[in-house]
Amino acid sequence: MTLVELLIVVAIVAALVAILLPAVQAAREAARRTSCAHNLRHIGCALHGYLLATRKFPVGCTEWRMPNATTAIERQKRNLAWSAWILPWLEAQEIADRLDLTKPYDDPANAAAAKTAITVFLCPSADRQGVIVNGFGGSDYGGLNGERIFTPNNPAKGVFVNDRGFAERQIADGLSKTIFVGECAAAAWPDGQWINGYNLFDQRYAVNWPTWEDEIRSRHPHGAHGLAGDGSVHLITESTDPRILAAAITRSGGESLTSPWSAP
Repeated sequence: MTLVELLIVVAIVAALVAILLPAVQAAREAARRTSCAHNLRHIGCALHGYLLATRKFPVGCTEWRMPNATTAIERQKRNLAWSAWILPWLEAQEIADRLDLTKPYDDPANAAAAKTAITVFLCPSADRQGVIVNGFGGSDYGGLNGERIFTPNNPAKGVFVNDRGFAERQIADGLSKTIFVGECAAAAWPDGQWINGYNLFDQRYAVNWPTWEDEIRSRHPHGAHGLAGDGSVHLITESTDPRILAAAITRSGGESLTSPWSAP
């Protein structure tokens, strides 16, 4: 083989790699996105398991605690996330059995179980340093506390609020039209810990908006997943109309939009 022929072969191989590599990467991301949606379906089933057992969806945060609390009374508050209460329906009974949910999330009695990474709470596309966030098991899925795209989120307008759980009939906008859980991939704050009651967020910006706040965003191209109350999972695109996004997050806003997943 002459040098010219060798260079031609190298050029052909390089061209083939340049053509095929994006396709391979796209296929891998499609598989990761499918796995992520599957995680959320599991979470949806667990939420309905909890609903059947208690007749209400779990409280967003049980005994909400002020950040950086210093008083003894405040430190005794449990600050437990909704995601900790559904473990028995996520095939994580062994971890649930090791937790003492009568005590705060960061009590030493809960330390060993709380630092466990639970696969169903981890998006495979998340760009993270590790599965443990500041000593606790991480979560790439947060409960929707409400929206403040158009109006202040006070009182909270979402399904997962502090110290209150809702029965199905109280989700007046309809389960299929209300986002319960959204992706917030690789949150580095306490919002990204499955046992911590701060695993909630309200939406201020568009999906995947580059902000320091924890909101609906992912490493998936063009959008992030949302879990509706009926257990269905949807990819909410970055171009979603803000009115639709806001309407989909409220539990009883009475909006006239026919669907949160398509333009009116």
